[in-house]
Amino acid sequence: MKPILLGITAAIALAATPARAERADREKPIHLEADRITVDDIKKVQVLEGNVILTQGTLQIRTSRLVVTQDADGFQKGVATGGTNGLARFRQKREGKNDFIEGEGERLEYDARNEKTEFFTRAWVKSGQDEIKGHYISYDALTEKYLVTAAGGDTKSAGASGAPPGRVRAVIQPKGKNAEASSDKTAEATTARRAESAKMSGE
Repeated sequence: MKPILLGITAAIALAATPARAERADREKPIHLEADRITVDDIKKVQVLEGNVILTQGTLQIRTSRLVVTQDADGFQKGVATGGTNGLARFRQKREGKNDFIEGEGERLEYDARNEKTEFFTRAWVKSGQDEIKGHYISYDALTEKYLVTAAGGDTKSAGASGAPPGRVRAVIQPKGKNAEASSDKTAEATTARRAESAKMSGE
């Protein structure tokens, strides 16, 4: 299936398939690992460097450098930069599904209060079989929507995008009745084969 190409003027909001993050994650403690950690208790800032891993329930962020700040209500925000091939990586289980939301960018910003993740420069997000690429991607777990642009929310790094200027890319798999019917037929055929195999084994 060829990618769908869309212009910057349209941006895109993708909600063809609900992509809710695991709801229980926000109630879980945040675990941090790194080669070096600097903590400022007064300013509520933690700086982690070297093979950084942030884990909260099913959510995981891997990066080279992570700055975590905490607001007065205890909500945390993380800014991740760099990683393997210069990309920070995000992964989180989808609510009620056995698959994950995955994404990467040269910089990630994760806001636990608003359940929002932003990907800057060489941004890529995959949810189920759908994929989107652009200079900037914003994923809102509360509204279950993505915003993708070629110029993005980070004007400082505009022009450094891995995607061609003025274009974003998306591959959206069909979710209509035909796809559901095809899925049902496949399931029925599988059940029939198993039944036939069981019958032959019993003979």
